[in-house]
Amino acid sequence: MANKITAAITAIGGTVPPDVMSNADLEKLVETNDEWIVSRTGIKERRVYREDGKGTSNMVMPAIWDVLKNSNTKPEEVDLIICATTTPDYVFPATANLIGAEIGAVNAFGYDIQAACSGFLYALVTGSQFIETGKYKKVLVVGADKMSSIINYQDRATCIIFGDGGGAVMLEPSEDGLGIIDSVLRSDGVGAQYLMMEAGGSRRPPSHETVDMRQHVVKQEGATVFKFAVTNMAEVAAQVMERNHLVADDIKWLVPHQANKRIIEATANRCGIPMDRVMLNIEKFGNTTNGTIPLCLWEYEKQLKKGDNLILAAFGGGFTWGAVYLKWAYNS
Repeated sequence: MANKITAAITAIGGTVPPDVMSNADLEKLVETNDEWIVSRTGIKERRVYREDGKGTSNMVMPAIWDVLKNSNTKPEEVDLIICATTTPDYVFPATANLIGAEIGAVNAFGYDIQAACSGFLYALVTGSQFIETGKYKKVLVVGADKMSSIINYQDRATCIIFGDGGGAVMLEPSEDGLGIIDSVLRSDGVGAQYLMMEAGGSRRPPSHETVDMRQHVVKQEGATVFKFAVTNMAEVAAQVMERNHLVADDIKWLVPHQANKRIIEATANRCGIPMDRVMLNIEKFGNTTNGTIPLCLWEYEKQLKKGDNLILAAFGGGFTWGAVYLKWAYNS
C-alpha cells in the first residue's frame, strides 16, 4: 500500500522593505514613547514599504523568486498560487493572479485568502489539501501585507503595532510523513466589531464621508482582542498537540503569529514550551499580519532540521484563529 501523501514545505523566502520606522519616529507622530510601546507589545521598530504606486504583490516578489530558486521550480511548473493578504493590490483581480503574471506561472490558477492575521495558516492548510489529493505537485503559498496602506498614523492604538513585510513557501508532496500533519482552524464573526475596517466594502462603499471619518483604516479595541487572542491562540495550539499525543519536549519550535509579545508568551506558557524554543521577530518587524509566520520560518530556517516538530499558531480579526502541526522536511 502506498504511503499517504502529505504536503511538505520544500523552500521558504521572506522579505521586508528597507525603510525602518522606529518607536522614536512614532513619538513624533502620536503621543506615545518607546518604553510604553516595548513594555506592552515588545516592538522596537517596524518596516514601511514606501514605493509609490506599488502594492503587496510588488513588495513580496523577492521572497517568491527565492522560493522558486530554492525549490528548483520553473514558473511554468507551479500548479496553484494562494496569497493570504489583508491588503490586496486591488479589490479585484486577486493579488495571487498578479503574482502569477509577474513570475510567468502560465499553467497555474490562483486566488486570495482573507482571514486577517490567520490567513497564512488558512492558506497553508488549503494548499496542503490540493497536494494530498495527488492532483497537484507544486503549490506556492504567499503571506504578505502592506499594512501601512490601511493604518491611521494618528491612532496610537494601532499605528505602533503594524509593519510591512511578507514571505512565501513552496508545498510539494512527501511520502515520508513530513510536512503538514494536522491542523485546527476556527473562526467566529461575533468578534468582527472589535477588529475591522469599517468602510470600503459593500456595506459602506467609499465616499467623501467615509474618507473624512477615517473609516478606511484598521480599527481595534485592544483590550477585547487581547483577551480573545490569549485564550484562543493558546487553546488551539494546545489542542493540536494533545490530539497528536505531543508534549512540550516533542516540539522543537513554536511559531506564533507576532501580534504582541504578551500573547506569544501566554501561548508558549499554555503549551509548556520555553521561550528559547519560540520564534520571535516582533521586536524588529512588528505585526506584519499575514507575513509574520513565513518571516519567522525564513529567519530561523538555518536552525531547522529535517524531522523537527513545529507548532504554528495565529489569531486575527474576524475573529479567526488556528494552529498547524508540521514536520520540517529538509536541512538547510
